[in-house]
Amino acid sequence: MRLVRRLVSRLVILALLSGLGVLLWPGIQSALKYADLLRQPAPAASTLQGPLPGVRYADTWGGARSQGRRHEGVDIFAPRGTPIRSTTPGVVGRIGRDSLGGRTVTVTGPGGYHHYYAHLERYPDLKPGDWIGAGTVVGYVGDSGNAAGTPPHLHYGVYTPTWTAINPYPLLEREAQAQRP
Repeated sequence: MRLVRRLVSRLVILALLSGLGVLLWPGIQSALKYADLLRQPAPAASTLQGPLPGVRYADTWGGARSQGRRHEGVDIFAPRGTPIRSTTPGVVGRIGRDSLGGRTVTVTGPGGYHHYYAHLERYPDLKPGDWIGAGTVVGYVGDSGNAAGTPPHLHYGVYTPTWTAINPYPLLEREAQAQRP
C-alpha cells in the first residue's frame, strides 16, 4: 500500500510538472527567440531596407529643431497614408502616442537596436509583443505629433540598446538615397 501511495504521489507531481511545462513553453520559446534576436549583428551600413519603398530620401540627421534640440533621425516625405514597412525583423515594443512623434511604433530588431517610426496617420493591426518580418507594415504616413500641419512624412529613428540615437541614413539601402543637401 505504501508503495502504491508513493507511486501515485510521484505520478501526480510528474503530471503537475508536465502541465506547468506545457503552460510555460510558449513563454520560454518567446524568450529564446528574443535572446537570439539580441545576439544577431546590429545593423551596419546599407543593410536595412527602406521603410518607404520607391521613395527617395535625404540625410536630415542633426538638423536644428525647436527648443535647441537636434534632429535624431531622418524625415522621409511621402503622400499621406503611404504604408510604412519595417526596416528589420523584430518584435513590436511600443505602439502609442508621444508628445513629439504623435502616433508612433517602436520595433526592437537584431542586436537589440530600436527602430522608431513617428508622425503616423494610423496604425495597422499590430500589438506590442508581435513578431514581425522586415517589410511588415508598421504604420501609415501622416503628420501627427509636433509635425501637425507639415507635409506628411515619416520620422525614422534608430537607437542603440541603451537608447542612444544614431544616424539611420547610412544604415539604409543606398539606391533610395538622394544626394546630400
